[in-house]
Order: sequence, then C-alpha cells, then structure tokens
Amino acid sequence: MLAAATLLPVGSAQADPAPPVSGPRVDPEALASDPQADLAPSASGPLEDPAPPASGPQADPAPSAPGPQADPAPLASGQQADPAPPASDPQADPTPPVFGPQAELVPGIPLNPLAPRQTDTPDQALPPEVYTPTPEEDAVEPQDAADGAFDRVEYVPREEAAEDVECTERTGPHQRRVERWLKLEADGEQSAADCRAIRAFQTKHKIEPASGFAGPVTWATMQLVSARKNPNAEKKCPVRMYRVACVDLDRQLTWVQKGKGVVFGPVPIRSGREGYGTRTGWHAIYWRHKNHVSSLYHSPMPYSQFFSGGQAFHGVYGNLHTAVGSMGCVNMTLDDARKLWGLLRNGDRVFVWGHRLEEQE
Repeated sequence: MLAAATLLPVGSAQADPAPPVSGPRVDPEALASDPQADLAPSASGPLEDPAPPASGPQADPAPSAPGPQADPAPLASGQQADPAPPASDPQADPTPPVFGPQAELVPGIPLNPLAPRQTDTPDQALPPEVYTPTPEEDAVEPQDAADGAFDRVEYVPREEAAEDVECTERTGPHQRRVERWLKLEADGEQSAADCRAIRAFQTKHKIEPASGFAGPVTWATMQLVSARKNPNAEKKCPVRMYRVACVDLDRQLTWVQKGKGVVFGPVPIRSGREGYGTRTGWHAIYWRHKNHVSSLYHSPMPYSQFFSGGQAFHGVYGNLHTAVGSMGCVNMTLDDARKLWGLLRNGDRVFVWGHRLEEQE
C-alpha cells in the first residue's frame, strides 16, 4: 500500500521531513521534465509514492514514518495523483541544452590536446535499487581521480585557448559580477584595468590561464572565497540542533551545519541542468553506496548519498565548472565527496534552495 504524504512547501524552514523508511521515490518534477524518469522500478524493487498534485511545483513529498511525527496533511479535494506513464526508450541519453556564451568556451590549458579532459559526468535519473552493501564491498575505496582533474582551469574563447594570451580584451560571461566583486566599475565591459585586477585574483588563487577572462571558474572561486567565513550569512539554510546538509544552488556551494556551527565546507558543487534541476526543499539521506555505478549510464558515482529519488551527493572525475549542470545530482570533487561520506548518515536532513545560473547576466 502507498503511504500518505505530507506536502512540504519549497524553501520551508518550518517543517522538517520524516526520513524515508522504505526506499527511494520518484519525484513529480523528475517525471515532468525527464523522459527517463517515467519508468517505474520493477515489481521486485521498492514501491513508489504517487506523484502529488501540482499545488507547488517544487514541493517535495516526505513519506510518513513511525515515531513522534506530525500527522500528515490530507490532500485537498480534487488533488488526485495520476500514475506515471511508461517511457518508450529507457536507454535514450537526453542531449544537454546549450546556454549562452559559455557554451562556446573551452578549457584554457588542455592537459592533452589528443585526449581532452572529461567535462560532464552523467548521473542517475531514476531511484537506484536499494540494498545493504556487504562489509567487503564497503571496504573497497573508489578509484582516485587523475592528477590535475580538479585544477582550476578557466574556460576561455576557443581561439584564446590555442594562443598564449597574456591579458585578454574579451568580455567574459561573468564580467559584471566579477567587476562588482573586485569593487571595480561594474559596467559589464572588459578594460585594461579590469584585466589587471582579474589577473591578480586568478594568479593568487592558481586559476590558469591567468589571462583576465571573467569565466565560470573565476566567478565560482569568488563565490567560494566569499562564503568561507560564514556560508549561511543570509540565513537561507534553516538552523537546527541536528546536522543539516545545505545546498545553495544560487552560488553552487554546499556545507553541513549543526546549530549555527559549520562542520563541513563550504565546497563547490555542480547541480542539475535546466530540465533536470536538483529538487529544492527538505529531503533526507535514505541510501548510501560508496561504489555506486549508474544503472542508466554505467558511469561511476563514487561516495553516493541519495536524498531524493535518483538525486545524490557524489564525487566526479572531471571538472565541476561546466557550461551545463548534472542530470540532477549534486556533483563534488572526489576528496570533498569522501569527506562528506565520512560525516553524513542515513536519515540526515538535506535542505536545497535557489537556482543554478547557466546564462550570462
């Protein structure tokens, strides 16, 4: 039988979720935007909750659990859930959308012109098959990333990547934001003074090439630097006496706090691209799999910690700062994913808010 569901408003800091007690669930947003998410697990797998009504497009259903939890709120009249239709091609890999000028950028310093670095790692689009890994399986650590996989390599115009440009005259996709952060005149146009200031920041933070181009890696680094002292300065992540994993889609950062103290991070992430966005609101970690491999794309998802259907925290083996996001998961560097794995446990709460920025300001 399907459990009753309590609808939690997006961004609500008042209602905490009950941790799932049975297994993964399919989220209505994923069903609406992801043709692969229309598939239901086989009869031998975990049951799904029905898709809730569209009273809040970002609302995340939390299954009821035994214990001192609040009574579930009844559905309003006429809010009946329809079953998900079957998908016609479960193996089809959707084409990532292309957004704005960032789509024309390439890594400024390719490590090997004959073998470009991997820039996108497909994620799980459906809830995984939940089981208890054996001690022997958990004893195996995921493979390390290649040297330089997470170096801060800025994305620059293609022609500049092939040249030794000392100071670019190009206006980058994050020009105005970078200018504002550096307390320059925020006119959104590159100047010689802008280039010198941006180059100084890039050199200090080991961003290559330090050519003054206001690209996604430079802006992401500025976001991280600003957040280090107090990532929750704007109080967008609810403060609780237990651990809360905070996922800020606006700044592409995550951290873990307990009370007002930050016990992990902030660290950079890559969240879901348009059409496959990471679901906002309250969630809870329901399954952890250290050596998970996507059943759809057969790609590694090391240190996976699933919190909403097929969406999980996990490490990747390529660059986080790509023009398009993940397929919904919260991607992290391998080292950060490993540290988060050592901190979180099943039932720990996750709070997600904001929207990934994929276009020029």
